[in-house]
This record gives sequence, structure tokens and C-alpha cells, in this order.
Amino acid sequence: MSTDRYAVVGNPISHSLSPRIHALFAEQTRQDLVYEARLGDAERFAEEVREWFREDLRGLNVTVPFKENAFRLVDLHTQRAERAGAVNTIWAEADGRLTGDNTDGAGFLHDLTGRLGIDPAGSSILILGAGGAARGLLEPLLHSRPARLVIANRTRAKAETLAAVFADLAGDVALSASGLDDIPPEPYGLVINATAAGLSASRPDLPAGLFAPGGLACDLVYGPGARPFLEWAREQGAERLSDGLGMLVEQAAEAFAIWRGIRPDTRPVFETLRRAIVEA
Repeated sequence: MSTDRYAVVGNPISHSLSPRIHALFAEQTRQDLVYEARLGDAERFAEEVREWFREDLRGLNVTVPFKENAFRLVDLHTQRAERAGAVNTIWAEADGRLTGDNTDGAGFLHDLTGRLGIDPAGSSILILGAGGAARGLLEPLLHSRPARLVIANRTRAKAETLAAVFADLAGDVALSASGLDDIPPEPYGLVINATAAGLSASRPDLPAGLFAPGGLACDLVYGPGARPFLEWAREQGAERLSDGLGMLVEQAAEAFAIWRGIRPDTRPVFETLRRAIVEA
């Protein structure tokens, strides 16, 4: 029996931790698979991915900048992929059609409620950014029933559009939008940096007074790129800080469970990667 093949595609991709994460998952669960990183070509993305699946690929993760390309490529979408407007996990159906899912939001919520022990119910949440990263979080966060959720973006109109798209899920959640310069002046229990600022080791320009006592600051970027926002958050009174490593591991576990039918224990994998990052 041949070994099953999986991959992650992105550009750049050499920095990706996904091959190591899935290798650790496979070792832990005794699954016979290999997982590799593949450099994607924006002009040939759809052609390349379909060719990979025709050859021998069983599943594919998709990272920056191809998640929206992947959404357009696949033949079928899960409900959460439809909501996110982006795909980060692909597999082939028995008839050869490709299905796309988005595990980012589920991964974030698993990390938030599991490793960090935070229940968003009844809390006040601020999401910075209105791009694909923010969009992937909104459905699970709204389902967790916070009291209030504000989407703040440099371009206010984009935040308003995103709030309107998810308004049908809000129910009794006070869902609203703002610019980064007119965020409603109240303390938030959870502030999530979903902007791309961390990719260039910077942070958005924000007003003071955003954190409630015991407040948690999360950056979806992991490692050094998250430091500017998290250091600012600490200075502003955030009592807990978290980068995107936990979300990365949890969204990978969600994809692994879809592909292999078994969910790995993420705790030892997270701890192994955290030690590696600290020691690097």
C-alpha cells in the first residue's frame, strides 16, 4: 500500500511550520502519510492544484496568498468556507470533484476555549481588520454569543460591508463596524489583530483604553511578527497575550481530522513548536 501524500501551498512557503505539524500529528496517531510544502504560482494555481490531485495528492492546505484562489478553484464548498469566502483545506471526492473548507475560525475558537480557557459568551470582542483572516473568524465567534462584537478596519466601509454580510448570524449579539480611528471607546475583553501588519513586523495605529481588566490580546501572526502588537497591548494593560501559533496548530488538527478521521492531541505539538520558536 502506498503512502498517502498531503501538502501545503503558498508563496512564500519555505517558512511554513505545516509540514512539521502534520508529521507530528501522523507520528502521534500512527498514520502513514507524508506532508510537504509546495511553492505556488499565482498564474498557474488552479492548473497546478488540479494536476497534483490527479497525480497522487490526497489533501491540500492553502496559505497566503492563495486562499481566495482556492475558493474559486474548488467544485464544492462547505458552509464555513462559503461564509469565509476563502478556502484553506481541500480534498477530492470519490468522483474527482474538489471540496474546499475553511478551518481557520474553528482553529481559533479551539485555541481560545481550550488552551487559553476563554469563553467568549457574554464578552465584548474587537476584531482589527476586515480581510480574509477576520472573515474566517466571524462565524464561530458569533456562534459563541458574545455580548458585543466590533469590526474595525482602516477603511471603515470595508468593515461595514463585512458586518452586513454576517448580520444574519448576529442574533442578540451587538455587531457593529468602525474605522481604526473611531473604535467605540469601551474596554474589550478580547482584542484580535487580524490585520496584515504583523507580516511586516508592525502594528495598526490604535487608541488607548481598549482593554478590560483581565483582557486578552491575540495576534493571528505567530513568532516575532506578533511582537509589535502584543508589546503595545501589554503596555496598554492587556493581562494576557497570545500569538497565532495555537490557531495554526488547531486549524491544522481540524484539517487532519477531516482527511484522516482522527483528531490529534494538539497540546504536545503546540509545546514542541513553541520551544522551537523560543530557541530559534
